[in-house]
Amino acid sequence: MTRPHRLVRRAAPAVTVVALLTAALLLAFGPPPLLRWIPHPDVAGMHVDFDTFWHSARALVEYGPGSSVIYATGARLHNLNPPLLSVLLAPLGALDALTGYRILTTCSVLLVAGSVAAAGRELRLGLGWTLLGLGAVLASSPLHGTLLLGQIYPLLLAGITAGWIAERRGHPVAAAVLYGITVALKPSLAPLLLLAAAQRRWRPFAAGVGAAAVATLVGVAVAGWSTAWQWLTMALAEPVGPTLDNASLPGLALRWGLPAAVGTVLGAALLLGTLAHYARRTARYGSGLAAGTDPGGTAPFAVLATGLLAAPISWHNYLLLLWPGLLALAASGRPGDTRRRVVAALFALAVIPVAWGDLWADGFPLSPLGRALYTAVLLAAWWALLRPATGPVPPGSAPVSRPDRRPGAAGEPVRPGA
Repeated sequence: MTRPHRLVRRAAPAVTVVALLTAALLLAFGPPPLLRWIPHPDVAGMHVDFDTFWHSARALVEYGPGSSVIYATGARLHNLNPPLLSVLLAPLGALDALTGYRILTTCSVLLVAGSVAAAGRELRLGLGWTLLGLGAVLASSPLHGTLLLGQIYPLLLAGITAGWIAERRGHPVAAAVLYGITVALKPSLAPLLLLAAAQRRWRPFAAGVGAAAVATLVGVAVAGWSTAWQWLTMALAEPVGPTLDNASLPGLALRWGLPAAVGTVLGAALLLGTLAHYARRTARYGSGLAAGTDPGGTAPFAVLATGLLAAPISWHNYLLLLWPGLLALAASGRPGDTRRRVVAALFALAVIPVAWGDLWADGFPLSPLGRALYTAVLLAAWWALLRPATGPVPPGSAPVSRPDRRPGAAGEPVRPGA
């Protein structure tokens, strides 16, 4: 056992205890928790992201397909999502805003709980760890913030989880299509599509890119062709967010008084390095996932994490998208080992409420470190998710020199512990 490994093994339980204690103190003595405000009927004032989405969907319903009005609604915030989202949420646009918000919130809870439960079942993780993952996500600050604001991350989580399960069950093209549609809803997740190329799996790569393009064009065609340019103009003009809950490296750079470009370069380096890591493993072991390219099933989530770190804006709430990967990381380990300790620590850190930000005033010497918490959590998740991919190759899978050789039964999913 290496010295860093021993350090992480010993530190992870301490981090878990400190995080849970911090969360308890903030909930007891800090401002009211976010859950309190979820039933609030003021959609425009409290549930601002949904208010933006609803106005765009409402405009599409009122003026009809091709009207090109979804980005000129007078909503409080700019809608930075592609037209496909407005098309998808059009049924909610036909309702009043409060009813639409309540329906979305209910569906969001079901999607998150269902995705985590499905991941636990797919991994054969056992009741204990499945319940731990489910309880942690339901108690997490990212979920509470997502529900309060009315964000679409539960929908993205469902798409990613469905694609990941399809991949594990030997349907890589179907998985890529699901990934592509999810990316069409949130283009900042596009690095996920590059993993197949790094692994030299060209059919899934083409299917993913094609699905993203087709889904995007369908949204533009329904909403109006001019909306493509409107959306791109707004999305590219949006500045990097320096606020505390922007977990991206460009956001951290701004909070530390550095140019955002410094964080962008570092994030891009992490992304390229991660893809190169999987490309090297593919060259050594072959393109079959069972051969060692991604034996733990965490590679998609490691790439997602690097994409979030490199993006101009990645709210802490995006951490929800990595939950199945963290469960896969736990499944790749054994009871009490370092991997499971790290996962438990990451779950505990996610429970810390947003009142954390009130502790770090300007001029306080430790404020730069305190304001880096969410970025540090995302970095830790990325590093941990790489771990199974650097572990030993499953028994019976010999290294090969050509990427087209597939040791083991073709199409069989890899089930850690099986």
